[in-house]
Amino acid sequence: MAKKNDNSYDASEIKVLEGLEAVRKRPGMYIGTTSSAGLHHLVWEIVDNSVDEAMAGFCTKIKVTVHPDNSVTVEDNGRGIPVAKHPQKKISTLEVVLTILHAGGKFDNQAYKVSGGLHGVGVSVVNALSKKMVVQVKRDGGIYEMQFARGKTTEKLKELGKTKTTGTTITFWPDDTIFETTVYDYDTLHDRLQETAFLNKNLKIILTDERELTPRVDEFCYSGGIIDFVKYLNGWNGQKYEKEVLPGLSKPIYIEGKSDPDAPFSQMGEVEVALQWNTTYSEHTLSFANDIYTEEGGMHLEGFRTALTKAVNDYGKRQNIIKEKDPNLTGDDIREGLTAVVSVKLPDPQFEGQTKAKLGSSYMRTLTNRIVSQGMAEYLEEHPNQAKEILKKASQAAKGRLAAQKARQATRRKGLLESASLPGKLADCSVRDPEMTELFIVEGDSAGGSAKMARDRSIQAVLPLRGKILNVERVQEHRALSSDTITSLITAIGTGVDQEFDINKARYHKIVIMTDADVDGAHIRILLLTFFYRYMKPMIEAGYVYVAQPPLYQLKPKGKKHGKYIYTDEELAVEAKKFEDSTKYTVQRYKGLGEMDPEQLWSTTMEPKNRILLQVTIDDAMAAERAVSDLMGTQVEKRKDFIQTHAKDVRFLDI
Repeated sequence: MAKKNDNSYDASEIKVLEGLEAVRKRPGMYIGTTSSAGLHHLVWEIVDNSVDEAMAGFCTKIKVTVHPDNSVTVEDNGRGIPVAKHPQKKISTLEVVLTILHAGGKFDNQAYKVSGGLHGVGVSVVNALSKKMVVQVKRDGGIYEMQFARGKTTEKLKELGKTKTTGTTITFWPDDTIFETTVYDYDTLHDRLQETAFLNKNLKIILTDERELTPRVDEFCYSGGIIDFVKYLNGWNGQKYEKEVLPGLSKPIYIEGKSDPDAPFSQMGEVEVALQWNTTYSEHTLSFANDIYTEEGGMHLEGFRTALTKAVNDYGKRQNIIKEKDPNLTGDDIREGLTAVVSVKLPDPQFEGQTKAKLGSSYMRTLTNRIVSQGMAEYLEEHPNQAKEILKKASQAAKGRLAAQKARQATRRKGLLESASLPGKLADCSVRDPEMTELFIVEGDSAGGSAKMARDRSIQAVLPLRGKILNVERVQEHRALSSDTITSLITAIGTGVDQEFDINKARYHKIVIMTDADVDGAHIRILLLTFFYRYMKPMIEAGYVYVAQPPLYQLKPKGKKHGKYIYTDEELAVEAKKFEDSTKYTVQRYKGLGEMDPEQLWSTTMEPKNRILLQVTIDDAMAAERAVSDLMGTQVEKRKDFIQTHAKDVRFLDI
């Protein structure tokens, strides 16, 4: 008998994964990751189904409950998943939906005209990745229940009783053999569900966390929909805004419209836009398609921006505010200080990429453009005082843009001049491969001196900052780019900023913010993170930005040169009995990096094998914007409270 060749490839090599086995084998293909983000994605898939019921007009309330064992229940008062025997599969339709991929009511546009969960994979994927799932359906006068485990049916459909109400209740236990963690983060759930409530006017969403001694409950319901969303993003607390809005614009501009009634079904859609300007210098526009956050925008966002730019320029020309000889305002000029939400609903959205980050349905660009053009033109004509304020703000932005161009040119010239030597006080490393190199940003010459002596000179560079970095949240770009500290930072990193930003020119793939573990250090850290968020966000998105975690204390036995390094007050409390005996132990509190000798700084904070580095990520656009604007805006108390609360105990950081 001939021996099988090791390189052979025949029919016997092809493995067929039955049912939901494929999901369990490659979960990342369906939920992106098995980390915390993937864990929370399970909740979004179930909630999205309930929201689809709401968008179809059949659901008014959704309850999400996290139980003490980190199982989750999602309950809605929609129509309930059908339980009758499926005509093709000859089993309960409920079982079909829960155990077969691409089985749902979202493919023929009959059950759902508009849907966020597009592919019919959501609930079955959650089932596949749960060690247990219990589904109850109230429908057709009865209460029905089925149970599943890891994608397979464990208890067939049974009727529990009678009811006059309808709805679906799903409880699931994430499979701890699949996920890196099965502990849900309340803030992540809170922010996403609040966002969902904003996007669905009058939909009540109740979030309950039973893991605390006294369960925490938050209820979201917004009669103003995305108008309330924009007000929230600008910091409205019921009485005043945290961000100063332009005069006369205390109520956001709201525009809505839909496609012509006689348009083909595939070309139908609805558009909602709410917008409001504030006195800051950055734009914050969020776009959604069928409640899905389109992080990279797409056709609806293009249509909105084009219409807004044209409407403001046309009005300015008609009113002679923009003179005949003057150039038009750019879109960036007009959107400086703008907070906006663009939400569209359409029957068959086409997204670019698996992540649904960009809407590709081209007709939505035309529809959004038409509706926003008409709505903005009417608003500006009917509100001349507000229109003048908008144009005044945009004209100031145009002047700032021209000044920023000059500042960027100066920064580029400075970078070219300094490229032959070291920019600022940078102590560079010898290796030139950015994938292998690290830049430590430290405060002051004292810490800089210790870091330069401690580092691995081949792969670690050190840049000491001269004084506190400018708060870029509160100044225009040209002011920021005129700062020596910021230009040195930009030159050292090598990417440039704004239109000239090129991540491929990054000289290091690890930028480590290394500040003292005290209130001042926390302040500098926030200032630096604000700079990266506003001017080099792709660096954060690429995973290049980190925060170092130096120790707070050293618990040292008497007579010994070195002891145990302690990074939090909680950890110190665990060691309390030891250091209470002052005859045997001493506790040293590190007020700054400069207090450590180079050997200590290396072994605790810079040495790759022992150090703790926190990767800075951007997980949620709404939370990110509020974090940066709250902390670095004009509200001093918010910033002070945050710094004092988190200066010593930050253990992970999502911006």
